[in-house]
Amino acid sequence: MEIQEIKQRLTMAELIKHYGLKADKQNRLKCPFHNDKTPSLQLYYKTQTAFCFSTNCTTHGKAIDVIDFILYYEKCTKHEAIKKAESIINPTTQAPPISKQTNETDKGGSLNTVENQNPVKQKVMFLERMFTYFKNAVHNSKPAREYIESRNLDYKQIEIGYNAGQFHHGARKDESLINDCLKYGILLDLGLKSRTGETAYKPFGKWCLCFALRNSNHEITGLYFRSTLSDKEQRHFYLRDRSGLYPNYPKAETQKLILTESIIDAASLLQQEEIKSKYEILSLYGTNGLTEEHQTAIQKLKHLTEIIFFLNGDEAGNKAVAKYAPMLKSEYPNLKVTSVAVPENEDVNSLLQGHSPEILTHLIETRKEVDFILSSDGEPPQADIFLSSENSIEKEKPEQPKAPVTGLDTTNPYNLKYKGNEASYQIKGFRTDQPDSLKITIQIIAEASGITLKLDLYEYKQVESSCKLIAGKLGLRKDAIEADLMQLTTLLEQYRDKQQFKANGRQESKIQVPAATATKCIEFLKAEKLIPRINELIGKAGITGEETNRILLFVIASSYKMNDTLHALIQGSSGSGKTRLLKIISHLMPDEDVKRYTRVTDNSFYNQDEYFFVNKLICFEDLDGLKEDAQLAVRELQSNDILRTSTSIKDASGKISGGERTVRGPIASLACTTRGEIYEDNISRSFLIAVDESKEQTLKIIRYQNEVSAGMIDPQEQKKTSQFIQNCIRLLKPYEVINPYANKITLPESAHKIRRLNELYQSFVKQITLLNQYQRKQDKQGRLITETEDLQTACEILFDSIVLKVDELDGSLRQFFERLKSHLKDKEQDFTQREIRQTMNISKAQCSRFFNHLQEMEYITAKYSGNQRKVCYKVDYWDNYAKVRAQIKDDLMNQIAGL
Repeated sequence: MEIQEIKQRLTMAELIKHYGLKADKQNRLKCPFHNDKTPSLQLYYKTQTAFCFSTNCTTHGKAIDVIDFILYYEKCTKHEAIKKAESIINPTTQAPPISKQTNETDKGGSLNTVENQNPVKQKVMFLERMFTYFKNAVHNSKPAREYIESRNLDYKQIEIGYNAGQFHHGARKDESLINDCLKYGILLDLGLKSRTGETAYKPFGKWCLCFALRNSNHEITGLYFRSTLSDKEQRHFYLRDRSGLYPNYPKAETQKLILTESIIDAASLLQQEEIKSKYEILSLYGTNGLTEEHQTAIQKLKHLTEIIFFLNGDEAGNKAVAKYAPMLKSEYPNLKVTSVAVPENEDVNSLLQGHSPEILTHLIETRKEVDFILSSDGEPPQADIFLSSENSIEKEKPEQPKAPVTGLDTTNPYNLKYKGNEASYQIKGFRTDQPDSLKITIQIIAEASGITLKLDLYEYKQVESSCKLIAGKLGLRKDAIEADLMQLTTLLEQYRDKQQFKANGRQESKIQVPAATATKCIEFLKAEKLIPRINELIGKAGITGEETNRILLFVIASSYKMNDTLHALIQGSSGSGKTRLLKIISHLMPDEDVKRYTRVTDNSFYNQDEYFFVNKLICFEDLDGLKEDAQLAVRELQSNDILRTSTSIKDASGKISGGERTVRGPIASLACTTRGEIYEDNISRSFLIAVDESKEQTLKIIRYQNEVSAGMIDPQEQKKTSQFIQNCIRLLKPYEVINPYANKITLPESAHKIRRLNELYQSFVKQITLLNQYQRKQDKQGRLITETEDLQTACEILFDSIVLKVDELDGSLRQFFERLKSHLKDKEQDFTQREIRQTMNISKAQCSRFFNHLQEMEYITAKYSGNQRKVCYKVDYWDNYAKVRAQIKDDLMNQIAGL
């Protein structure tokens, strides 16, 4: 049986029961590994480990699992412990006899305690012991977990501890532990006495997250504490005689090293697998924290080629780069020194909180090399910090006047802060869905002490008794505390109402276009022949060829923020480039308004928040992967702009009752499929767009791919183009549009589902008008007026899609059939699938599928020859597709010309 399987099947609780041991209510027991008078072995059932806090224990400083427990309890080898564990799991398995091992304890000599080790080893063992305790404390502290989650950190993925300051109290109190804590600075003796007359110690780093600093041997030699109470002053605490680096010394084979300003920033990067796999990460200790130990660690990296500064986007961060970059460059002339352009007043962790993790990868990939001004008098080079801001995130920066004393700090919604006249208050995980109560978990802090309790601010007697308790514990005035809580009640009510209003109303985009950029965008939107100019920019953004399809998709995608939204179904064979077409078009829309899905579960759309999809562009890379329930939800949002579901709802008290869930639109959508012909309902709601699979388009794509590989295409220019188009879209407004020519244009009566097609056409004309809104006149009601130019543009772009609606063959099948007819020399010529596969260079499966569809539609027939094994085909129906196209186009253009 594998060790991992043993650990999964044998729990610590079962093992304790097997040996006849019994833990107390706090999951502690007298340690069986040494002479223990008071319970010092703590059991952690969540992690299936145990830890002894006594320095006299054989296991001192080590968290043990079930196998280790058997090893120490039986005083046996690890192999024998594994066999014993197997016999406990499966009683029918006979465990081999255990041979007792002779050790220092059996001889009656001194135990292997910290005192027997050298001073450095003593400190390492003590810190590893304490850090294990702090890591386990995270599992037992809800406020710690909430704070960690509010910083978008994962304590299950990276090592994080929490110091609640309780490790030396109650049953955990141990004189040897206290002496070690005093020795290494975990406890401070300030000469204070408790109410019982005993010495009262102040825990160092109380109510702080804890991170381990490690030496070159990966041993813990220092601890860093990050306050969970203050984000402005007294945030960072290092254990005295600081030693070690976070997360550890870089690996010897490191080639690219990222330096962050703080440990919490480094921890944020460590969670990103894509970053961690490409770069080594090392935290500085602030903007002045490139210590000798950091420099020593860097000197050992013989393969290092680049140092990347990922510091805060403020003046201090820029000064730190200007200070340290020349120093490193002079020390290592061949080293490349780069810096990440961080948005103003942001840092790594705040970016992780406000954006998707991909933003960190994006910023690192777009880093700029630091320019150095070489001195002619032998002085070290000076750094000229010039970082392009074109790829930086431009966010709305509302004015934030300094709040008065009575203000509520809502920067972190999981940890609201309020500074009253008598004390400071923090409200943990405040719920805004409690209209008839105001239940809170509140932490009251006065100077160096504090207290945490739960109360309902609407319960007068409870508040009064709590004020009395707080005043007694913290030595404050009861009436002043009551006044603070009264003011806090008012502020929390206002905050709750505001959040409820936001939850029930539409949210405006948080990204604003800078004034200089907006001016350029408006000039572009006012220029003549706007649609062809946009089409040209789409080509520069990365789509080669497909001129009609790409502008059609762009117009459809840009309708997401309007009242009449549009939808497109991109149909093509596998590998035809339909997904790339969708991705590039979707990236031309503002990222904050686009939802991209690879897979959608049956009920996920029904369970979203009510306004989650309002005026959003929804993209499906493969519509074939959506089950019918999910497709139904999409179709209803497309047609009716709303989903209503009767379901069971649990209220705040836990009571379950029948209720109604509502999810609102409108949405615009883009989707890809290889089987457009089977989506009857989807096709009727969407414009069907057939990917160009011609030989000419294939050559264009190959030429573009070769140019990319040869470095002839600048990806930065493509990104600039995409960002420019995004900003143009952000400046468009959802006007109402009137089309005075709406009843003067008629579509072909032979079109499939002509009613819905006409509705789609009129909406498309409106969207063309909206794109031209900076050039169109408005009536007295402020509505945009469509011009004949908009009608002509719409017909030119929509022509192929309208023809597809008339044609009974879907796009890919029509392209195949036209190529087949071109290949045949006369109408009576027979042909085989093999012949057509070789001529058109398509796969057997694809060719067979096309042949089957054409037979079902009675365009071709099969006949057998010879021994009945060889199948030949013949075209039965030679439709004149070109003539039909010409007639439809002439008819539409003649109608427009007549206007």
